[in-house]
Amino acid sequence: MFSQRDFLRLSPSGISAAALQPVSPAASRRVPLGVQLYTVRKQAEVDLPRVLVQIRKIGYEEVELYWNVYTHPAAELRQMITDAGLRAPSGHFDYNGLASKLDYASELGVKYVICPMLPNNMRTTADDFKRAASQFNQWGKEVESRGMHFGFHNHNYEFHPIAATAGFNILMNDTDPKLVRLEMDCYWITQAGRDPIQMLKQYHDRVRMLHLKDRKPGFPASQELNSSAEHFTEVGNGTINWKAILAVAEAQGIEHYFVEQDSSDKSPIESIRASYDYLQKLMA
Repeated sequence: MFSQRDFLRLSPSGISAAALQPVSPAASRRVPLGVQLYTVRKQAEVDLPRVLVQIRKIGYEEVELYWNVYTHPAAELRQMITDAGLRAPSGHFDYNGLASKLDYASELGVKYVICPMLPNNMRTTADDFKRAASQFNQWGKEVESRGMHFGFHNHNYEFHPIAATAGFNILMNDTDPKLVRLEMDCYWITQAGRDPIQMLKQYHDRVRMLHLKDRKPGFPASQELNSSAEHFTEVGNGTINWKAILAVAEAQGIEHYFVEQDSSDKSPIESIRASYDYLQKLMA
């Protein structure tokens, strides 16, 4: 059960004694906590090695990469991550230009190549989403041929009604489940007026990773991606039922959790530390 997991407690100096205790077979699968580097983008683009060390000292074990850190040669970026004691199992690659980055992604050693969003001019009609779905299938084949997996990350705009359906439904129905996975952002699912637990159960065979950020209370749901949809807060400080979500996620074999904070009232490092502290206690 979720409450019995042997969650690895980390300190700046390494692994605590508690993590070295024997665990039962039922508690042996542990999903590591990671950070989407977009959260610390301003700092990462100035001094990435320093930021990676800060992330590791908080206790995180993984990072998810994003487009602006790809200015570093792949081998150099990969070494920075290793030197900080971290892993990078996933990276976000822009829709425009994604195909040209596949060899780079392979050299980085990521397991997942994720398209973070559709371009602005591809979010309006059913044909837009059908065209995106076709492209996703093609990229899925190319990514699989390189030994990685392809997926996309949702926001809220995919749930805007379109011709008696929604863009999200088109993307899921028109893509091959074996080629196109889903990185589910729990905040944007909630902001769109949907239930993350229901979505996890419905697409259990396709959701492989979760983005974790919380939502402030008192705001209406929306399917428009704009500033009026931004009610972000640290994990544990909002309205999302993380205990229930993570219990379902564990049962369904979710592989990676990435804390992401698009913006915060705190500094980025303080923000990810607050989310980590909450999740560590919840997953103990």
